[in-house]
Amino acid sequence: MRTATTRRQTAETEVEITVDLDGTGKHRLHTGVGFLDHMLAHLAVHGLFDLVVEARGDLEVDPHHTVEDVALTLGKALDQALGDRTGITRMGSAYVPMDEALAFVAVDLSGRPYAVNDMCWDAPTVGGLPVTLIPHFFESLAIAARANIHARVLYGKDDHHRAEALFKALGRALDVATSLDPRRAGAVPSTKGTL
Repeated sequence: MRTATTRRQTAETEVEITVDLDGTGKHRLHTGVGFLDHMLAHLAVHGLFDLVVEARGDLEVDPHHTVEDVALTLGKALDQALGDRTGITRMGSAYVPMDEALAFVAVDLSGRPYAVNDMCWDAPTVGGLPVTLIPHFFESLAIAARANIHARVLYGKDDHHRAEALFKALGRALDVATSLDPRRAGAVPSTKGTL
């Protein structure tokens, strides 16, 4: 079973996440940030991950700490569920359209965290979420998951559609990258012999 449950508790937040990499997209999400729940639902459904997220944060301040700590806790859960990453495909990418918007995400579960974000927004918030927190989510996820993530909005007119396309693409790319390749016969997908 490639599953993990991780927790993060600070003076600002309390987060618990369970992920099953070989799920069917079932999800139960309670972050207190409605738009974040909506984006995580797309990640789960299109990545075919079973995902449970319970988070309480200092939303009376703003959603920053909650979004950041959910991303860090999710990344840690993904990292733990992958174990030593033996037999995984390792790399995955996806283009996803959402009406007039198109997004692209590429993932390498290399063990080396890095994030590149190329995102444009028209408004300061989408669904009440500051748009600056969307690239921050991708960066925090990459760090904790020990993954290389490149995320790009190619075009679009509606910020909701841009964001939705990004999270769907992230789910699809992670689904490919985390999948087991039977041809690897338990080998680590690296010329170094380790990830």
